[in-house]
Amino acid sequence: MILPIVAYGDPVLKKVGQDIDADYPKFNELLDNMFETMYNAFGVGLAAPQIGLPIRLFIIDTTPFSEDEDLSEDEQKELNGFKKVFINAKITSEEGDEWAFNEGCLSIPDVREDVFRKPEITIEYLDENFEKHVETFDGLIARVIQHEYDHIDGILFTEKLSTLKKRLIKGRLDNISKGKIRVDYKMRFPKQKKRR
Repeated sequence: MILPIVAYGDPVLKKVGQDIDADYPKFNELLDNMFETMYNAFGVGLAAPQIGLPIRLFIIDTTPFSEDEDLSEDEQKELNGFKKVFINAKITSEEGDEWAFNEGCLSIPDVREDVFRKPEITIEYLDENFEKHVETFDGLIARVIQHEYDHIDGILFTEKLSTLKKRLIKGRLDNISKGKIRVDYKMRFPKQKKRR
């Protein structure tokens, strides 16, 4: 089932997510719905807060990035079919010199900005079977993980921008929260006026 994606301005996007365990109600159904919702919106990642759930869960599938002709063949292969579920994730280290990449977010449609992040991360997480992993990722995969990880910590990519950039996009962000934007997927807008 395709779920509405929560728009910028909703308080759930600012909450630090709670850990979950294998008894979480209808967990497999939730995962299926999240993947269906993400694919419907042409995203490469989706965190539970973006569908209104303040829990430490996010999914990624970087396959769409594998079609980027600016990437090397090795990078394209690595991104193609990289699909994972992250539960109760904890980034334990971020290494290297920060690099910029133009990021967007399904909760903040039509806003894209360069965000600086470290190129390599080590992360502890549980998979969809609640089995523990500790892995190191780099490049675009690390970036997608960092972006989604921020969501479960109540952080949006727009908070990582300069004060000037934040001022420049403030009006657009206000319009998004009011639903004054056209999107091709289901959304829930926190400040949208109810029609009588």
